[in-house]
Amino acid sequence: MNEVILHNLTKTYTKGTVLAVDNISLSVGAGELFGLIGPDGAGKTSIFRMLTTLLLPDSGTATVAGFDIVKNYTSIRESVGYMPGRFSLYQDLTVEENLDFFATIFGSSIEKNYDMIRDIYVQIEPFKDRRAGKLSGGMKQKLALCCALIHKPTVLFLDEPTTGVDAVSRKEFWEMLKRLKQQGITILVSTPYMDEATLCDRIGLIQSGKILSIDTPSNIVKKFTGNLYAVKSQSMHQLLLDLRAHSDIQSCFAFGEFLHVTFNNDTLNNSDTIIRYLENNNHHGVELKQIQPSIEDCFIQLLKQ
Repeated sequence: MNEVILHNLTKTYTKGTVLAVDNISLSVGAGELFGLIGPDGAGKTSIFRMLTTLLLPDSGTATVAGFDIVKNYTSIRESVGYMPGRFSLYQDLTVEENLDFFATIFGSSIEKNYDMIRDIYVQIEPFKDRRAGKLSGGMKQKLALCCALIHKPTVLFLDEPTTGVDAVSRKEFWEMLKRLKQQGITILVSTPYMDEATLCDRIGLIQSGKILSIDTPSNIVKKFTGNLYAVKSQSMHQLLLDLRAHSDIQSCFAFGEFLHVTFNNDTLNNSDTIIRYLENNNHHGVELKQIQPSIEDCFIQLLKQ
């Protein structure tokens, strides 16, 4: 059973001149952790706002938990949890006051649904009397998640929840999502961080309002065409220029301390030719090795296609 279904969903801004979501269709199964992966401006937030009934689509249809996002918006608001990308809780209220406020809105209480938020709330409970505006980024994140869960939603939308928080908080957050998934909640999370894609059951890669690919992270990596190589030398900027100028190079982009490269004619002899070419162009300490592609490598290849 699918808890979220989109069919040809489209959204424009500025009187139709800016296309934010371009005819998107996808589905998310019950209990699935689905990731919408793409850079800022790709359309992730617009999709989430339509699915949580905060925006009306220009065309197309969608259902969440069996309810139409236009016709049954009140039912959707009762059955979903939404954590927007920007911290939007009341900063002058304490942790406990914020949580109690959101529970009251849904006719519930902290005590009634404490089992839903226990594992998360125990981490911020020592600060329950602190104003939300005085919390660290990681603590704000946990409080916002508690407020989104306090009414026991069946579907949870998390819009770039780890943006702007430290690496430790990011790791803790994804561990919390795994535990929530075990409780049967359907989770949709958007993120610009490609490394978080592997933590999802399935992902949709999105750019400029269009879905590039939807599959499991492992299957998307398997679809990478050709072999991928990592190259470096003592002069990385010049290395980038020289490789992009070579006719046998299909793609070349910076990736950490290496350049990631694919060849038009992918043979071992070609690799040897490239090394000689670089050495003849005064590159020293040249290192070239074949590597496994990441989700980010696949995303870049899909963009070029």
